[in-house]
Amino acid sequence: MTPEEMLDVAVEEARKGLSEGGIPIGAALFAADGTLLGRGHNRRVQSDDPSVHAETDAFRNAGRQRHYRSTVMVTTLSPCWYCSGLVRQFNIGALVIGEATTFHGGHDWLAEHGVSVTVLEDQRCVSMMTDFIEERPELWAEDIGE
Repeated sequence: MTPEEMLDVAVEEARKGLSEGGIPIGAALFAADGTLLGRGHNRRVQSDDPSVHAETDAFRNAGRQRHYRSTVMVTTLSPCWYCSGLVRQFNIGALVIGEATTFHGGHDWLAEHGVSVTVLEDQRCVSMMTDFIEERPELWAEDIGE
């Protein structure tokens, strides 16, 4: 499975989150062979839980794995420090990012610590976040801790 095909799953999740009135960030965790382990989206608003970011939702939905080094976390947006910490804590080996234009999170730090990072700058992801930030600046500011 290509990084772009994996990103399609995360984009579907981001759109689902947006349709639920939430923040349009989606993620998925894949095995090295492309098997989907878990998928999720930012549900901070829907669940009234500030810890339910897209990456944590996908990670939780994947269930317990014996190890994570050979897994790939795919997310529509560069991960914040909280989600970057999750990738680092569990030694996830690769990260595919839809875009880092609207938000540049901790992916450089992850790369410095041995995570294979691919930034696709996918226009669907850029447009979705740009539109959301313009329409809901207060919710975006809350999400990124401003």
